[in-house]
Amino acid sequence: MLRRTLFTLPLAIAAQQRKALKIVGLETDLKINPPRKPNYDALQALGIHSGTVTLRIKTDAGITGWASSSFGTVEGGPKVLRAILEEEVKPLILNQDPAFPRKIRAILNQGLQYQGLTGITQFAIAATDIAIWDILGKHANLPVWRMIGAMRDRMPVYSMCGWYYDNDDDLSQYKAEIEKALAHGYRAIKIKTGKYSMADDERRIRLAQDLAGKDRRVMLDANQVFSRNEALRRGHIYQQMGVFWYEEPLPPQDMAGYAELADKLEIRLATGENLYTKYQFNDLIQRKGADIVQPDNRRAGGVTEWLEIAAIADAAGIQLASHGGGDVNMNMLCAVPNAIYMETGGPQPRMINGEVTAPEVPGMATDPTIK
Repeated sequence: MLRRTLFTLPLAIAAQQRKALKIVGLETDLKINPPRKPNYDALQALGIHSGTVTLRIKTDAGITGWASSSFGTVEGGPKVLRAILEEEVKPLILNQDPAFPRKIRAILNQGLQYQGLTGITQFAIAATDIAIWDILGKHANLPVWRMIGAMRDRMPVYSMCGWYYDNDDDLSQYKAEIEKALAHGYRAIKIKTGKYSMADDERRIRLAQDLAGKDRRVMLDANQVFSRNEALRRGHIYQQMGVFWYEEPLPPQDMAGYAELADKLEIRLATGENLYTKYQFNDLIQRKGADIVQPDNRRAGGVTEWLEIAAIADAAGIQLASHGGGDVNMNMLCAVPNAIYMETGGPQPRMINGEVTAPEVPGMATDPTIK
């Protein structure tokens, strides 16, 4: 009897996993955060209004896929996202098999194309894709990074800590935030530049470099604020100062401008957090407009699209770093050969030698009930 059980139980489990799943429900929760003190970059104030939509996709096997998507500039944004998920996405994915994420992506692309597939529409598509991969990982009883083919089980991380702050002419708040990140164990930090003069940029960079020392890296983020001429002028100075990369100097649609900067500057150009889907990334990559691409898991399109973006970049010899942190990004980064960094900026992660280990729970580690 024991021998029969030892042989038949794995076969029964395998047969159950081969059985087709069906999506039978979609639910959302909405959380609007109270207004808080903003952080500033060169272009905008962030964090005053923010909210999160939590998505649950249910299957007939009792497996629920979880995802969440944040929207952080206007109070009504999360409500719009929730409406798209409940009123447009839900009827399109009911009765679909989550084992076909690319098919579901095609269905969503066709069904939502009337309002365009960028902007907050893509936030909804991406959240749906992440929840579907959460289902698949749970069904296989594996973390998604292992299921889709792991490259590594940990990632180097950097801290986005050098914002602009109110009443900080002496840079005391700026300095304190950098010191906090370095004390936590980060070996790389990113600071905001471009809001004021080049002299102010130099002051911020020197202070960050002095605090970091020679063994830790400093990255710069200009948040799309420059013209081509100003981006080139400042870029020459930034590279002389020895920073690791120069991020988003131009608006995301100026692909020709990125190609021009990449041709004229030696410093690494990083961009991509405001690009949507593999088509926009492919345009940038074909123009040779970046050394490092930075997909955002809300705008880029979720796991399915992210992996294709990474493959296009890898084929062109371009490295990849995430915009944003957390377990969703870790699941994707650990399966990407050309990934070099995960960004963090919220709760401080547990690190070993400046790296974060991948989540080991089945799925995308998005389900708060199994953490």
